Amino acid sequence: MDATILNVALPSLVDDLAPDAIEQLWIIDVYGLILGGLLLTSGAAGDRWGRKLMFMAGIAVFGVASIMAATSQSTEQLIGGRVLLAIGGAMIMPSTLSLLRNVFTNPRERTVAIGIWASVAGAGAAIGPVLGGFLVQKYSWSAAFWVNVPIVAAALIAGWLILPESKAPGEHGIDWFDAALSIVGMITLVWGLKHIFKDGVFSPAPLALLVGAGILWWFFRRQKRLADPMLDVRLFSNRPFRAAAIAILTAMMAIGAALFLLTLWLQYVEEYSPMQAGVRMLPAAIALLLGALSAERLIRVVGVKAVLGVGLGGLALAFAALAVFPLSYPLVAIALVAFGLGDGLAITASTSVMISAAPPERAGMAAAVEETCYELGIGLGVAFLGTVAATAYSYGLGTLDLPEPQASTVDESIGGAFEVSQEFGTHVMDRAKLAFVESLTFTSAASAILVAVAMFVALRLIPRGFKADAGH
Repeated sequence: MDATILNVALPSLVDDLAPDAIEQLWIIDVYGLILGGLLLTSGAAGDRWGRKLMFMAGIAVFGVASIMAATSQSTEQLIGGRVLLAIGGAMIMPSTLSLLRNVFTNPRERTVAIGIWASVAGAGAAIGPVLGGFLVQKYSWSAAFWVNVPIVAAALIAGWLILPESKAPGEHGIDWFDAALSIVGMITLVWGLKHIFKDGVFSPAPLALLVGAGILWWFFRRQKRLADPMLDVRLFSNRPFRAAAIAILTAMMAIGAALFLLTLWLQYVEEYSPMQAGVRMLPAAIALLLGALSAERLIRVVGVKAVLGVGLGGLALAFAALAVFPLSYPLVAIALVAFGLGDGLAITASTSVMISAAPPERAGMAAAVEETCYELGIGLGVAFLGTVAATAYSYGLGTLDLPEPQASTVDESIGGAFEVSQEFGTHVMDRAKLAFVESLTFTSAASAILVAVAMFVALRLIPRGFKADAGH
């Protein structure tokens, strides 16, 4: 819910705090980038110190971060709040899946529980745009963060009363040097990916890529030699586990970028209010809820490999439709339904594979890998595909007959074009709308290819007749 609320609130936030295009991307994707760097450490910490303890502490941090973000008076404070939200989220998410893994030991019950877990995420996504649109219109963008506070309070009470504590037997303390390697390596690598497409090969981005990759290589080498690793690299020797990781990462890259760009399209190109835009994004979230809830039964009937293939195939076809046909809301609504169904099926199937493939004592580790792929996919999608879209948008604008700094403002984002058009006329916004539609079409084509390749690779890795509970 928090992620989808922010997408709807972004235009109002831009009007108030006036972040530039890069700062807008950071506001959206810094959560996924920081969270991706922390998930492995948090998953290992939960296995060692207690999954309930980690979950409860994460909820508390999330509440404090929501207050910090809601009271932001500057872009820097808001980004700082999002960083703290990421820290809380990194503590929460692996704990939820690892708690499920240890509470539901029966494979069928576990698949049902994972489907409910995914459908709850879908329900949050369904509520987010509508609730966010209502709060933004009636109050302000800060209400999109204030709404977290009562939810945090309820979760703390319920978690304390209901959740059992569980730890991995015989685990030792955290190797903080390895933790630092994973955090610094992941964040540096993703920062490089984020900036190389925007700033080019002569910027610091290629160096960041090399440094990040080198640090992560060192981290993985150390994990192979340790008796009690923070990340058991042997998990990736399991072909279905690798397939599931690829599927989750790629699906969330495409979906994360699509929801971000389509929200901007609805508000700036189609000129809907935040509330109206939120309502029009509902098909994706409702379909995700249905897809996740139906996944368990479909997995029992046709197998996890077929469900994963149908999910990823549906995503690829939806992106292809956006790339080929003229953009209109009826087409977008159909694509959103396909996004939701495909995502619900693919994520539930992939998560079942990953959690079932890991031994119980590695539940937190497997959950951390799943959440890393999930959240990092969203962050990479906004960073990589969002930057591709921004570059295509700038190219589509061409040369504008505007003075500086207005020309640069229009070139940076469609939100900037809207601001400049208030002073220089509607022709500026008309040009920006055309360029944005072209960029969305181009990015959809890239996403279709990306998901199709991931589908092919994942299906090749999963053997025929594979069952998600085969290892247990």
